[in-house]
Amino acid sequence: MKAEPHPGEVEFVPAVPPGSRLGRPWRRFMRRLKGWPNLEGLQQAGLHLGHNVFVAGGTHLDPDFCWLIDIGDDTVISLGVMVLAHDASTRRHVGYTRVARVRIGSRVFIGAHAIVLPGVTIGDDAIVGAGSVVRHDVPEGAVVAGNPAGVINDTDAYAELHRERLAERPCWPRRGWTVGAGITEANKRAMREALRDGEAYVE
Repeated sequence: MKAEPHPGEVEFVPAVPPGSRLGRPWRRFMRRLKGWPNLEGLQQAGLHLGHNVFVAGGTHLDPDFCWLIDIGDDTVISLGVMVLAHDASTRRHVGYTRVARVRIGSRVFIGAHAIVLPGVTIGDDAIVGAGSVVRHDVPEGAVVAGNPAGVINDTDAYAELHRERLAERPCWPRRGWTVGAGITEANKRAMREALRDGEAYVE
């Protein structure tokens, strides 16, 4: 599958030069230039990618050993995540690089700039906080964060907490309230004002 912009957001790719027949290759080139991973090429090299997977720009899915990485359905991998299936720190000392499989389950969310190290399994429905370093397996339905990443909650409790907050805090639709969906200057000011005393939610 290809990495696509978040639903409702606009991906800003320069138009194909007039008279050009480049089309898809041009768009692919521009995506690579902007840091979007070449999922099609990684899959051809052996990456196992489920259905409806979102992989954001700047993400690194170990291209040297991508066939050792499995990613399940409906998973979101945010900006700048690094998933490693090899560790070359052993090479100078023992003459070999350590390699291990990485398994990321279905309906997983991995936050921006997290690092997933070789040999890790992340269970279905898990959430990995931004900037986490995942050295050990993550149970199904766990919320983990930190370096090294540790369990801080479970997905059900985390979701229930935010459902309760949704009833108390401002909530906005995506359209008209994000850059990709045409936010206005008036809505920017309204959002800043509404967030003076805490957080809110955008669809």
